[in-house]
Formats: sequence, structure tokens, C-alpha cells
Amino acid sequence: MEPEVKDEKHLETVLVTDVESDIDFRDKDEALRLVGLEKTASFSDEAYAKVRRKLDFVIPPLCAAVYCTQYLDKTALSYASIMGFPVTGQGYNVVALSFYIGFLIWVFPSMYIAQRLRLAKYLGANIVAWGAVMMLHAIPRSFGPFFALRLLLGMLESCVAPILILIISMFYKKNEQGSRMAWFYMMNGVAGIFGGFLAYGISFIPDRGFAPFKIIYLMLGALAIAVGVAVLLWMPDSPANAGFLTQEERIAAIERIRDGQCGTENKRLKKEQVVEALLDVRTWLIVLATLLTNIPNGGLANFTNIIVKGFGYTTKQTLILSTPGGAIGIISAVVCGWYSDRAGERMLPIVWSLIPTLAGAAMLVALNGTSQKGALLFATWIVGTYGSSLAIIYAYNASNTSGHTKKVTVNAMTLAAFCVANIVGTETFLPKDAPGYLPGKISILVLLSAQLVLCFVIRGVNLWMNRKKRRLVEELKRRNGWTDDDLKREREKAAFADMTDKENPFFVYTA
Repeated sequence: MEPEVKDEKHLETVLVTDVESDIDFRDKDEALRLVGLEKTASFSDEAYAKVRRKLDFVIPPLCAAVYCTQYLDKTALSYASIMGFPVTGQGYNVVALSFYIGFLIWVFPSMYIAQRLRLAKYLGANIVAWGAVMMLHAIPRSFGPFFALRLLLGMLESCVAPILILIISMFYKKNEQGSRMAWFYMMNGVAGIFGGFLAYGISFIPDRGFAPFKIIYLMLGALAIAVGVAVLLWMPDSPANAGFLTQEERIAAIERIRDGQCGTENKRLKKEQVVEALLDVRTWLIVLATLLTNIPNGGLANFTNIIVKGFGYTTKQTLILSTPGGAIGIISAVVCGWYSDRAGERMLPIVWSLIPTLAGAAMLVALNGTSQKGALLFATWIVGTYGSSLAIIYAYNASNTSGHTKKVTVNAMTLAAFCVANIVGTETFLPKDAPGYLPGKISILVLLSAQLVLCFVIRGVNLWMNRKKRRLVEELKRRNGWTDDDLKREREKAAFADMTDKENPFFVYTA
């Protein structure tokens, strides 16, 4: 009798063959090129720990370097805005949002191209290209070229977060993903500190016909190119071809994640998985969560320095006073990521990260127009804790979606929502509202309050889905007369069948 797993919606038979020569690798997970449908190799906890240490030595540092570079490049405009950037007023707003327009245009094509190619190599090539585009920012003097360069920058950077999410989900277990996401996401804070001090130092260079903002773009562009080359050389595309692991360690890396049922990768675009992603209510809930948390980001990422300067500080003071907010962002990301993995939660850490932000936003609204510079400055620092919520959303996608095409689609939709949110966010801080920008501050308060409620809705849906899954597995066990050992074998076979989380009855959602 041939072993089978069941489709959870209709309890229809889905054949999973034992005969490895019969496996259609185009349809299944790439991991099956190294391991069988059933677990045949056994590794000790020490062996798994050794593999994880080797992964941690390579993957998170490279991810962190990429994310730090991306954040520096994306927010360079904020520093440039007070260092001689020639476009101001509404033109500056449009240049700021052009990055997200490019991002939105290219994120879906970019991710489906990446699925067909070697993931890390595609990422590295994009980083080198955007480094060159960054350096080109030193040339133009008018709105049009800056708009075009920012648009191109957004297109090139659109692949970064989706690819990093896929890489983390390929190499790490569910209870390790949140902290690893936090390790690279905290680089937003590191970049905030580094960028602030860099811009502060550059601001002392005399302007002898070469505006200080141009130096920032040249330096950050060169840094991006260097990081891109490092990714091309050392970032692995998948566990199956990680060059820094031995053959045995590659097998161990794959077997380590088998129980998570998330798989590694599949090169074929499956239309049915795209359709499932579009029809899954959980996809749209996470898209809504991304919108609510990132509309504030669109304004704050580009206008924080302008807001702080509006409190009455000089340009140099503004640049140096932006750095504590970065430190708070680092602490928030690391703590939320650690708690997310330790507690097996995704939504509750987002709730904790939003509370200081709501307090800071309330202070900015209540004290708007007053002379309490210290309190207002403190409020701008603690507002930034909400940023770690995006890292947890990344971890949520990694641990709650399976089927490679579905993962690619959900990640692209999430980042498309991120983009739309940032486009809208730049328009909540309008020149006519300067220097207080009260409507923008109120929008932060309202949107993140709504996000608090949505977190509990998403958590409830996932817990309900898990109860449904448990009932289904019991029904399958009863109908097929499976013993506990049979059930274990069927679960092992399902792990790398490239089934979606809905199709796979053994998939467990992280709330």
C-alpha cells in the first residue's frame, strides 16, 4: 500500500511516493536532492548545535550588513535634507516617495525572478547595482534626476527583505527565526547611530562648491558595493549548496528544519500557490498589519531630523541628537526577537513594541508647539520602538507560510504593503503643517492604536487554525489506521513536498 498524506480541505489523497527515483524535483522541495522523503540520517544535538554555530557565523552577519546598508541608503535623503540637498518643499516629498514607487513597481517581478535564479547571487548583484546608483546621487542638481535615481534605488532594494526572510526560513527552525530576524533588523538602529555620527562629522567639512550631502552618497554607495561583493562571495543560496558546510553538515542543516514543515525552496512558479496566497485571509491580515505599522514609518524615516530641528536645535545638534533613538531601536528589536522565539509568539511582541511608541506619539501631540524641547526630544526617541514590529512580521511570514511560491508571494505582498504605507506616510507630513506636523503625529497615534487590536485578531485566527489542524490529524489517523510511528513517517514525508501550509495537515502556525 502506497503511503499518502491528505489534503486538509477535502481529505483527498495526495500521493507521496517512497521511491526516490520517482521524485519529480521540479514539483518538490530542492532539499530532496540531498535527503529522502523520510528521515534516514540521525544527528546528535551536539551535531545540530555545531551546524547552527557555523550558520550563525556566516548568515546573520551578512544579513545584518545588507540590512544596515539598505537602511543607510534609504534614509540618506533624511540626512541630505539638512545638508544642502537642492530639492525642498513638496518636491522633496515627491523625491522621498519615489523610492517606494520604484519598490512597488518591481517587488513582484523581482521576487519571481529571484525564485528562478540563485537567491544569494541575485541579491548580491542588486546590492552592487544600487551602490552604483547611490554614488550617482552626487551628480544631479534638480528634481528630475533625483526622482529617477530614487525610483531606480527602490526597484533594486525591493528584493532585500523578501530574500532575507527566505534565507532565514531555509536555515533556521521556527523557534530561532524571530531572534535571527531581530539580529539583522536591529541594524536599522545601528545605521541610525552610524549615519548620524557620519553626517555629523561630514557637516564640519567646508563647502567649497561640493555640498556635504554628496559626500554622504559617495561613501554610502561605496559601502553598498563592498557589502554586495561580500554577499556574492559568501552568502549561501540554500542549505543544499552552502559552501562553508560539508556534505554531512548540509544534510544536518536540512534535517534540522524538517519538523517545522516550512521546506527550503522550489524553482518552479506554481500558479495554484499564488492563488492560495491571494485567497488566504491570513495574507490580507498581515498586509493590513504592515500598512498600519508602516504608514508612520513613511513619515518618520524622512522627517524625523526635520521635526527635531524644528524644536529649535541647530543642524549639527540635530544630527547628533538622532543617535539615541537608534540605540533604543536596537534594544527594542533584540528584546522583541528574543521574546518572540522564547515564548513561541509573534503578535504579542508587536503589542509590547507599540506601547512606548503610542506613549511617545501622545507626548508629541500633547506638547506640540510648546517649548519643552527635552520632553519632545525624548518622545521622538521612544516613538521608534514600533520599528521592531516589522522584524516580527518578517518572522511571522517565515514561520507561518509554506509552499515556496506561496512564501515568495506573501513576502512580496507584505513588502508591497510596506511600500504603499511609506508612500502614504510621506504625505502625512506636509510642508503646510511645518514645523509641528501635528496631523502626521496624530496619524501615528490612530494607526498604531488600530494595530494593537489587529494583533489580537491575527493571534486568535492562528490559534483557531491550529485547533482545526489538530482535529484533522486525529481524523486522518483514525481513517487510515495509522500508529504513532506511521504518523511520524507521514509528517516527515510532508516536510519537503512543497505543500502550502493549508494543504499540509501537519503544519503548525505560530501565534
